[in-house]
Amino acid sequence: MIVRPRRLRRTAAIRDMVKETRLSPSMLVYPVFVREGTNVEEDIPAMPGQVRYSPDTLPRVLERAAEAGLGAVLLFGIPDHKDETGSQAWAENGVIQRSLAEGKRHFPDLTLIADVCLCEYTSHGHCGVLKGETVDNDPTLELLARTAVSQARAGADVVAPSDMMDGRVGALRSALSAAGLEETLILSYAVKYASAFYGPFREAAGSAPAFGDRRSYQMDPRNVREALREAQLDVDEGADMIMVKPGLPYLDVLRAVKERSCVPVGAYSVSGEYSMIKAAAERGWVDEERAVSEAAVCLVRAGADILLTYFALPLAEWIREGKL
Repeated sequence: MIVRPRRLRRTAAIRDMVKETRLSPSMLVYPVFVREGTNVEEDIPAMPGQVRYSPDTLPRVLERAAEAGLGAVLLFGIPDHKDETGSQAWAENGVIQRSLAEGKRHFPDLTLIADVCLCEYTSHGHCGVLKGETVDNDPTLELLARTAVSQARAGADVVAPSDMMDGRVGALRSALSAAGLEETLILSYAVKYASAFYGPFREAAGSAPAFGDRRSYQMDPRNVREALREAQLDVDEGADMIMVKPGLPYLDVLRAVKERSCVPVGAYSVSGEYSMIKAAAERGWVDEERAVSEAAVCLVRAGADILLTYFALPLAEWIREGKL
């Protein structure tokens, strides 16, 4: 009896043929920050290589995304004016609304996702209307629904509620239907943990809370069963897609959600994950291309149908080159 070794030597062609996890550029979503102003291309210190654009310069990065074959671009808005209710979030001439219109004018076939939340727009930095120092859930739902409708009218193909209010997916779905926008999809941040990995994003978007934190409405990192309940509730309310956020620290949660989900599941590889790899690579501690590629493969292997990542553009290039 001849016993063969368990791992045979394989050529590159054979390795590619038998690999179990496959990525494509169309799975990738690139998060982009847009701020008020004109002719803005502003580096983000906490996220080396990432840039804040203004509505007029946004088409420059959208062109790169379209040429790379990315699945979508996710837009976050940074207004000049903030108030207690975050009214610029649903303003007809708001920064995101103008950006969506400009994006669709230049790239009508590129899928545009708009983040639906109030934290970037409120003077206090929390994700909804306050009652004392607590976010008031139901009044916030009305404002989130107004925001989603305004974004869809401006050109958003997908709206993505990231606020974590109870019932927000149902509120958005009802408002979109009432406005005749039934074809607008909802990508819900169904499983969003109160994570330390959001720090660079809050600098990039100017969305850090002025007091307290968001643990009262974001999820406890110790809980998995809660994640499954939250994901199912959002699907029942009408979410077309759901996501788990952050990515790498929650691979077990991503797998559990994927196994029970009847809709596509995304994973958001967040700003802290991005900045850690960039910092380690700058110091020569890790090989950036290999680390980014391995992280992406791990998230897809764990169950991600959609990968939201600030590394989307180089990942798409490496995929085309056959490196993943």
